[in-house]
Amino acid sequence: MAHVTVEYMILVPMLILQIFLFPFAVGWVMDTWVDSRRELVLEETASHLGGSLQQVYLALNHQTIQSATLTNRLDIPLLIDGKAYTGNVTWHQAVDFEVDSNRILDVTLTLSGSGLSATASVTLGSNVEWQNSTFLSSSTTVCIIAQKFSNGTINLSFGA
Repeated sequence: MAHVTVEYMILVPMLILQIFLFPFAVGWVMDTWVDSRRELVLEETASHLGGSLQQVYLALNHQTIQSATLTNRLDIPLLIDGKAYTGNVTWHQAVDFEVDSNRILDVTLTLSGSGLSATASVTLGSNVEWQNSTFLSSSTTVCIIAQKFSNGTINLSFGA
């Protein structure tokens, strides 16, 4: 009979510990999984947005197009897990001595309220200019506006 009492004295605290520890462990694992999934969707969206900017640029950069304005509606999610995200573009020169210097656009998306962000880089030609504008995912009319001038300069921006 003494063995049963000793077993209960050892197992009951372990069971109580598991009752409290298990929900905390599961919550921590699920939070990590949700953040990883959000970050992956944000990275895919940034990549898609960068690819769209590059396609619009390449479409207008043809020699047969003298001047034009192009509006590209984006097919990206409005929200990621119920949270809006914003996007900003910065650019810098990439100097290659064999060809003209290219411009690299860095598209950075930031998920509101979570601190998660993702960046995609796109290499464009030296004739591109970026007009400062902010991408807001919650807008249903968000698009890319590209305008090619007669001197060959292509002006890109986000529109709403």
